[in-house]
Amino acid sequence: MHGHHRFADHPFARMGAAGFRGRGPGGRGRGGDTSPPVDRAEVAGWFAGRLPDEWFTGPVDLVVDRDEITVVGPLAEPDAGEGDPGAARAGRIARFREDTREQRMAIADAAQQRYGRSVAWGAACGDVREVFTNASVPVMTRLRQAERLVLDTLVDAGVARSRSEALVWAVRLVGQHADAWLTELRDAMSSVEEVRARGPRLD
Repeated sequence: MHGHHRFADHPFARMGAAGFRGRGPGGRGRGGDTSPPVDRAEVAGWFAGRLPDEWFTGPVDLVVDRDEITVVGPLAEPDAGEGDPGAARAGRIARFREDTREQRMAIADAAQQRYGRSVAWGAACGDVREVFTNASVPVMTRLRQAERLVLDTLVDAGVARSRSEALVWAVRLVGQHADAWLTELRDAMSSVEEVRARGPRLD
């Protein structure tokens, strides 16, 4: 594990006690309505085996959380001729969505059985990227008054229409501005899981 002490100096580190405790894989804070953690490499391998070779021009972008697996694959660039390239790419994505719907549903059903998660599909063509179906999962939260006031301020200022929308806005903002730190945190957590899985060495 690399440099876990650096988290203590980060402005979001004070969230640790209230925000992250028990929420990691296997943590006691995880409710019974979510699926257990899965090995991302195993999921990626399974999808690589199930996806038709002709669908995508390269590896898919795979995102796995406790509720959903998102699969976004790259499509071949269309020859737009004298037409608008952006419109041509959007049309290529729309055609892929229509032509593969039945097969995608079958693969999604199999994944649901295997991993206990729904599947969201998407495609990317050039600089155009579209996710077709993303689950909107209710999240149970317990916020103290000071934290509720933050959400209410966002609502009062017109940034959000409700507390739940303000919470989504806040989570997105943290994700955008703390991406490097969150990536480091996930890497550190993965290292801990690997050591835990190996168990103690009894020589």
